[in-house]
Amino acid sequence: MSWTSVGDIKIYWESYGHGEPLLLIAGVSGGTWTWEESIEVWSPHFRVIVFDNMGAGRSSKPHRPYTIEEMADHAAAVLDAAKETHGNVMGFSMGGMIAQELALKHPDRVKRLVLGCTHCGGSGRIPPPPENIQKFVDNAGLSPEEIIDKNLTLLVTPIFQRSGSDALKRYRDRQLRAPWQPNYALLRQLEAINGFDTCKRIGNIQVPTLILMAELDRLVPPENGRILADLIPGAVENFFAEAGHLIYLECAQDFHETVKQFFRSSHRLSGIR
Repeated sequence: MSWTSVGDIKIYWESYGHGEPLLLIAGVSGGTWTWEESIEVWSPHFRVIVFDNMGAGRSSKPHRPYTIEEMADHAAAVLDAAKETHGNVMGFSMGGMIAQELALKHPDRVKRLVLGCTHCGGSGRIPPPPENIQKFVDNAGLSPEEIIDKNLTLLVTPIFQRSGSDALKRYRDRQLRAPWQPNYALLRQLEAINGFDTCKRIGNIQVPTLILMAELDRLVPPENGRILADLIPGAVENFFAEAGHLIYLECAQDFHETVKQFFRSSHRLSGIR
Protein backbone atom coordinates (compact mmCIF):
# COMPACT_ATOMS: atom_id res chain seq x y z
CA MET A 1 0.00 0.00 0.00
CA SER A 2 1.32 3.43 -0.98
CA TRP A 3 0.18 6.99 -0.43
CA THR A 4 1.44 10.32 -1.71
CA SER A 5 0.57 13.73 -0.28
CA VAL A 6 -0.42 16.94 -2.06
CA GLY A 7 -0.79 19.59 0.61
CA ASP A 8 -3.19 18.16 3.18
CA ILE A 9 -4.57 15.53 0.75
CA LYS A 10 -3.35 11.94 0.80
CA ILE A 11 -3.79 9.93 -2.40
CA TYR A 12 -3.68 6.14 -2.31
CA TRP A 13 -2.04 4.37 -5.29
CA GLU A 14 -0.85 0.97 -6.51
CA SER A 15 1.43 -0.31 -9.29
CA TYR A 16 1.44 -3.58 -11.24
CA GLY A 17 3.76 -5.02 -13.86
CA HIS A 18 6.79 -3.53 -15.58
CA GLY A 19 7.57 -1.58 -18.70
CA GLU A 20 6.18 1.65 -20.10
CA PRO A 21 3.95 3.33 -17.50
CA LEU A 22 0.19 3.39 -18.00
CA LEU A 23 -1.75 5.63 -15.59
CA LEU A 24 -5.44 4.74 -15.21
CA ILE A 25 -7.85 7.36 -13.85
CA ALA A 26 -11.26 6.19 -12.60
CA GLY A 27 -14.61 7.95 -12.67
CA VAL A 28 -17.07 9.09 -10.02
CA SER A 29 -16.96 6.93 -6.87
CA GLY A 30 -14.27 4.78 -8.48
CA GLY A 31 -10.70 3.96 -7.62
CA THR A 32 -8.08 1.23 -7.80
CA TRP A 33 -10.71 -1.54 -7.73
CA THR A 34 -12.34 -0.16 -10.90
CA TRP A 35 -9.42 -1.46 -12.91
CA GLU A 36 -8.89 -4.97 -11.48
CA GLU A 37 -9.67 -6.80 -14.72
CA SER A 38 -7.87 -4.19 -16.84
CA ILE A 39 -4.78 -4.61 -14.66
CA GLU A 40 -4.83 -8.35 -15.35
CA VAL A 41 -4.95 -7.76 -19.11
CA TRP A 42 -2.57 -4.81 -19.38
CA SER A 43 0.08 -5.43 -16.69
CA PRO A 44 1.95 -8.01 -18.83
CA HIS A 45 2.55 -5.18 -21.33
CA PHE A 46 2.83 -2.03 -19.18
CA ARG A 47 3.58 -0.83 -15.71
CA VAL A 48 -0.03 -0.14 -14.71
CA ILE A 49 -0.48 2.60 -12.10
CA VAL A 50 -3.87 3.12 -10.45
CA PHE A 51 -5.09 5.36 -7.65
CA ASP A 52 -8.14 6.44 -5.69
CA ASN A 53 -9.41 9.91 -6.59
CA MET A 54 -9.90 12.43 -3.82
CA GLY A 55 -13.27 11.68 -2.27
CA ALA A 56 -13.14 7.92 -2.88
CA GLY A 57 -11.49 4.75 -1.66
CA ARG A 58 -8.52 5.14 0.68
CA SER A 59 -7.72 8.69 -0.42
CA SER A 60 -8.65 11.79 1.58
CA LYS A 61 -12.29 12.85 1.51
CA PRO A 62 -12.33 16.49 2.60
CA HIS A 63 -15.73 18.14 3.07
CA ARG A 64 -15.01 21.17 0.89
CA PRO A 65 -15.23 22.04 -2.81
CA TYR A 66 -13.27 19.81 -5.23
CA THR A 67 -12.07 20.74 -8.72
CA ILE A 68 -11.08 18.56 -11.65
CA GLU A 69 -7.91 20.64 -12.00
CA GLU A 70 -6.95 19.81 -8.41
CA MET A 71 -7.51 16.13 -9.08
CA ALA A 72 -5.26 16.40 -12.16
CA ASP A 73 -2.51 17.66 -9.84
CA HIS A 74 -3.08 14.55 -7.73
CA ALA A 75 -2.63 12.38 -10.84
CA ALA A 76 0.68 14.12 -11.58
CA ALA A 77 1.71 13.56 -7.96
CA VAL A 78 1.03 9.83 -8.35
CA LEU A 79 3.40 9.73 -11.34
CA ASP A 80 5.98 11.52 -9.18
CA ALA A 81 5.49 9.02 -6.36
CA ALA A 82 5.90 6.16 -8.85
CA LYS A 83 9.12 7.86 -10.05
CA GLU A 84 7.81 8.19 -13.59
CA THR A 85 8.45 11.37 -15.54
CA HIS A 86 5.61 10.66 -17.98
CA GLY A 87 3.36 7.88 -19.19
CA ASN A 88 0.40 6.79 -21.24
CA VAL A 89 -2.87 7.92 -19.65
CA MET A 90 -6.34 6.37 -19.78
CA GLY A 91 -9.17 8.35 -18.15
CA PHE A 92 -12.73 7.11 -17.93
CA SER A 93 -15.83 9.30 -17.36
CA MET A 94 -14.82 11.80 -14.64
CA GLY A 95 -11.37 10.27 -14.99
CA GLY A 96 -11.41 11.40 -18.62
CA MET A 97 -11.97 14.96 -17.43
CA ILE A 98 -9.06 14.64 -15.01
CA ALA A 99 -6.95 13.24 -17.86
CA GLN A 100 -7.80 16.25 -20.04
CA GLU A 101 -6.67 18.65 -17.32
CA LEU A 102 -3.53 16.56 -16.75
CA ALA A 103 -2.66 16.79 -20.44
CA LEU A 104 -3.31 20.55 -20.47
CA LYS A 105 -1.71 21.53 -17.16
CA HIS A 106 1.15 18.99 -17.22
CA PRO A 107 1.64 18.31 -20.95
CA ASP A 108 5.10 16.81 -20.46
CA ARG A 109 3.63 14.05 -18.28
CA VAL A 110 1.36 12.53 -20.98
CA LYS A 111 2.71 10.49 -23.90
CA ARG A 112 -0.53 9.15 -25.38
CA LEU A 113 -4.08 9.72 -24.17
CA VAL A 114 -7.31 7.70 -24.15
CA LEU A 115 -10.54 9.42 -23.10
CA GLY A 116 -13.42 7.04 -22.44
CA CYS A 117 -17.11 8.02 -22.17
CA THR A 118 -16.39 11.59 -21.15
CA HIS A 119 -16.91 15.22 -22.22
CA CYS A 120 -15.24 18.64 -22.20
CA GLY A 121 -17.76 20.23 -19.82
CA GLY A 122 -19.15 23.75 -19.81
CA SER A 123 -21.54 24.88 -22.49
CA GLY A 124 -20.01 22.37 -24.90
CA ARG A 125 -21.28 19.42 -22.90
CA ILE A 126 -24.34 17.49 -24.05
CA PRO A 127 -25.96 16.42 -20.76
CA PRO A 128 -27.96 13.28 -20.13
CA PRO A 129 -31.64 13.53 -19.22
CA PRO A 130 -31.84 15.17 -15.77
CA GLU A 131 -33.80 12.23 -14.39
CA ASN A 132 -30.78 9.98 -15.00
CA ILE A 133 -28.53 12.16 -12.84
CA GLN A 134 -31.23 12.45 -10.19
CA LYS A 135 -31.52 8.68 -10.07
CA PHE A 136 -27.75 8.35 -9.73
CA VAL A 137 -27.56 10.66 -6.69
CA ASP A 138 -30.80 9.60 -4.99
CA ASN A 139 -29.37 7.19 -2.43
CA ALA A 140 -31.43 8.11 0.63
CA GLY A 141 -32.49 5.10 2.63
CA LEU A 142 -30.79 2.58 0.34
CA SER A 143 -28.34 -0.11 1.40
CA PRO A 144 -24.97 -0.40 -0.40
CA GLU A 145 -26.33 -3.36 -2.39
CA GLU A 146 -29.42 -1.39 -3.41
CA ILE A 147 -27.32 1.60 -4.48
CA ILE A 148 -25.09 -0.59 -6.65
CA ASP A 149 -28.05 -2.34 -8.28
CA LYS A 150 -29.84 0.97 -8.85
CA ASN A 151 -26.75 2.51 -10.47
CA LEU A 152 -26.21 -0.50 -12.70
CA THR A 153 -29.48 0.32 -14.47
CA LEU A 154 -27.74 3.53 -15.59
CA LEU A 155 -24.29 2.09 -16.24
CA VAL A 156 -25.01 -0.94 -18.44
CA THR A 157 -27.71 -1.94 -20.87
CA PRO A 158 -30.73 -4.00 -19.75
CA ILE A 159 -29.64 -6.84 -22.03
CA PHE A 160 -26.24 -6.99 -20.34
CA GLN A 161 -27.87 -6.84 -16.89
CA ARG A 162 -30.01 -9.86 -17.76
CA SER A 163 -27.15 -11.76 -19.37
CA GLY A 164 -25.82 -13.34 -16.18
CA SER A 165 -22.35 -12.07 -17.11
CA ASP A 166 -19.56 -13.18 -14.79
CA ALA A 167 -17.84 -9.84 -15.44
CA LEU A 168 -20.91 -8.03 -14.11
CA LYS A 169 -20.97 -10.23 -11.01
CA ARG A 170 -17.30 -9.51 -10.38
CA TYR A 171 -17.91 -5.79 -10.83
CA ARG A 172 -20.71 -5.88 -8.26
CA ASP A 173 -18.51 -7.80 -5.83
CA ARG A 174 -15.69 -5.27 -6.27
CA GLN A 175 -18.07 -2.42 -5.55
CA LEU A 176 -19.24 -4.11 -2.36
CA ARG A 177 -15.65 -4.74 -1.20
CA ALA A 178 -14.47 -1.21 -1.92
CA PRO A 179 -14.30 1.42 0.84
CA TRP A 180 -17.73 3.02 0.92
CA GLN A 181 -18.02 6.60 -0.31
CA PRO A 182 -19.84 9.07 1.97
CA ASN A 183 -22.69 10.84 0.21
CA TYR A 184 -21.09 14.27 0.75
CA ALA A 185 -17.97 13.08 -1.12
CA LEU A 186 -20.08 11.83 -4.04
CA LEU A 187 -21.75 15.24 -4.23
CA ARG A 188 -18.37 17.01 -4.07
CA GLN A 189 -17.14 14.97 -7.04
CA LEU A 190 -20.32 15.77 -8.99
CA GLU A 191 -19.91 19.46 -8.17
CA ALA A 192 -16.38 19.27 -9.58
CA ILE A 193 -17.80 17.86 -12.82
CA ASN A 194 -20.34 20.68 -12.99
CA GLY A 195 -17.52 23.23 -12.66
CA PHE A 196 -15.33 21.56 -15.28
CA ASP A 197 -14.77 23.13 -18.71
CA THR A 198 -11.92 22.49 -21.15
CA CYS A 199 -13.85 23.06 -24.38
CA LYS A 200 -11.99 26.26 -25.31
CA ARG A 201 -8.60 24.88 -24.23
CA ILE A 202 -8.70 21.28 -25.33
CA GLY A 203 -7.36 22.14 -28.77
CA ASN A 204 -4.02 22.67 -27.02
CA ILE A 205 -3.66 18.93 -26.44
CA GLN A 206 -0.95 17.82 -28.83
CA VAL A 207 -0.43 14.16 -27.93
CA PRO A 208 -1.99 11.27 -29.88
CA THR A 209 -5.51 10.87 -28.49
CA LEU A 210 -8.14 8.14 -28.81
CA ILE A 211 -11.78 8.88 -27.94
CA LEU A 212 -14.04 6.02 -26.83
CA MET A 213 -17.82 6.35 -26.77
CA ALA A 214 -20.79 4.07 -26.17
CA GLU A 215 -23.95 4.16 -28.26
CA LEU A 216 -26.37 3.60 -25.36
CA ASP A 217 -24.55 5.60 -22.68
CA ARG A 218 -27.19 7.01 -20.30
CA LEU A 219 -24.76 9.25 -18.38
CA VAL A 220 -22.47 10.65 -21.10
CA PRO A 221 -24.26 10.75 -24.47
CA PRO A 222 -21.90 9.62 -27.25
CA GLU A 223 -22.18 12.97 -29.04
CA ASN A 224 -19.79 14.27 -26.38
CA GLY A 225 -17.08 12.00 -27.74
CA ARG A 226 -17.55 13.35 -31.24
CA ILE A 227 -17.17 16.89 -29.89
CA LEU A 228 -13.89 15.89 -28.23
CA ALA A 229 -12.65 14.27 -31.43
CA ASP A 230 -13.43 17.43 -33.39
CA LEU A 231 -11.68 19.70 -30.89
CA ILE A 232 -8.49 17.71 -30.22
CA PRO A 233 -6.03 17.88 -33.15
CA GLY A 234 -5.60 14.51 -34.80
CA ALA A 235 -7.86 12.68 -32.34
CA VAL A 236 -9.58 9.53 -33.52
CA GLU A 237 -12.71 7.75 -32.34
CA ASN A 238 -13.78 4.23 -31.47
CA PHE A 239 -17.53 3.66 -31.18
CA PHE A 240 -18.96 0.77 -29.15
CA ALA A 241 -22.36 -0.09 -30.63
CA GLU A 242 -25.26 -1.17 -28.41
CA ALA A 243 -23.18 -0.70 -25.24
CA GLY A 244 -23.78 1.29 -22.06
CA HIS A 245 -21.44 3.54 -20.09
CA LEU A 246 -19.25 0.78 -18.64
CA ILE A 247 -17.67 -0.33 -21.91
CA TYR A 248 -14.89 -2.06 -20.01
CA LEU A 249 -17.56 -4.53 -18.81
CA GLU A 250 -19.92 -4.86 -21.77
CA CYS A 251 -17.20 -4.83 -24.42
CA ALA A 252 -14.29 -6.02 -22.32
CA GLN A 253 -12.26 -7.88 -24.95
CA ASP A 254 -12.66 -5.21 -27.63
CA PHE A 255 -12.08 -2.41 -25.12
CA HIS A 256 -8.89 -3.89 -23.69
CA GLU A 257 -7.43 -4.80 -27.08
CA THR A 258 -8.25 -1.39 -28.59
CA VAL A 259 -6.59 0.51 -25.75
CA LYS A 260 -3.59 -1.81 -25.63
CA GLN A 261 -2.92 -1.50 -29.35
CA PHE A 262 -3.26 2.28 -29.23
CA PHE A 263 -0.72 2.61 -26.45
CA ARG A 264 1.68 0.16 -28.06
CA SER A 265 1.56 1.96 -31.41
CA SER A 266 4.39 4.35 -32.26
CA HIS A 267 2.21 6.26 -34.73
CA ARG A 268 -0.94 8.32 -34.64
CA LEU A 269 -4.01 6.25 -35.44
CA SER A 270 -6.11 7.16 -38.42
CA GLY A 271 -9.21 5.88 -40.08
CA ILE A 272 -10.99 4.61 -36.95
CA ARG A 273 -13.82 7.07 -37.36
